[in-house]
Amino acid sequence: MPERDIMPYQPRGLLAHRHVQSVLTSGPWRRRLVRRAARDYLRRSQRRIHEAADGTRLLGFANRAREHRRNALVILLHGWEGSVDSNYLLSSAAALDAAGFDTFRLNFRDHGDSHHLNIDLFHSCRLPEVLDVVGQVQAGYEDGPVFLAGFSLGGNFALRIARQAPDSGVDLKRVVAVCPVIRPHHVLDSLETGMPLYQAYFVRKWQRSLKIKQTLYPERYDLRDWFRLKDLRSQTDWLVEHLTEFPNLEAYLEGYSVAGDYLEGLERSSLIITSEDDPIIPIGDIRALPKLDALDLEVLPHGGHCGFLANWRLESWIERRLVDELSRHVS
Repeated sequence: MPERDIMPYQPRGLLAHRHVQSVLTSGPWRRRLVRRAARDYLRRSQRRIHEAADGTRLLGFANRAREHRRNALVILLHGWEGSVDSNYLLSSAAALDAAGFDTFRLNFRDHGDSHHLNIDLFHSCRLPEVLDVVGQVQAGYEDGPVFLAGFSLGGNFALRIARQAPDSGVDLKRVVAVCPVIRPHHVLDSLETGMPLYQAYFVRKWQRSLKIKQTLYPERYDLRDWFRLKDLRSQTDWLVEHLTEFPNLEAYLEGYSVAGDYLEGLERSSLIITSEDDPIIPIGDIRALPKLDALDLEVLPHGGHCGFLANWRLESWIERRLVDELSRHVS
């Protein structure tokens, strides 16, 4: 798992601070800039609903590049409580589109405008449905190679899909995971002990999501006790106990871990891009991954969590890095 030479990324001054990077990348100021820049891309997006083998329906959006087509597709996965329109995902998708890549942005269950599509709740161990739909999208694309890129929890899903792809018949040219969740238990620890803003951010978004779900399916969900809880550990523990098949919180968290020997036997060419100063993903989890021929690693000193903002115009280095990386793998 050699570390690779990378394009220069050297944020200066306050912009190099991990919390500045992490907060600004998802903030409203950047959202306005990203939406404006992606206006034409969004107008051309085509809504698609894919049904997995178990009947789960997942919502995605397909775009065909208008210029300089490379005859290659990039499937993009967002993070927890994000969506296909999250700043980091939309800006990356639009940059790939401008560079000639076809793109497919996939919402996880209960993310974006998709709560109505399935009665059961999302949780992070629902890999089969995501793997199935990624396989459908890949199999239906006949123009050229297919790539997969994921951010945060989406990066975790991307690595699990890369590991399972050969056995599932999913043909992916290259998989890129940006700031991926490695050991979920440690991520939960980071959110509890780090800057309170992050836990409050996810609690607020999760509450909003489950309010939507309870409104849509009041006969199925009575979450009054859950809404009385105010921290992620107790909220997750309650849902695991009452609404999943897992015996306890620890079993659930280990259920989507890619730490230890999970990636042993990885065959699909994969790359992790992350930062030393990520306030959510402990760098020790990244460093502890096994050294594998199929897995490359880029660790930058700065960048925060899925940030990598290059300047105060809030332009992101990671977009250019993705375009550069995937362009080199288009035959």
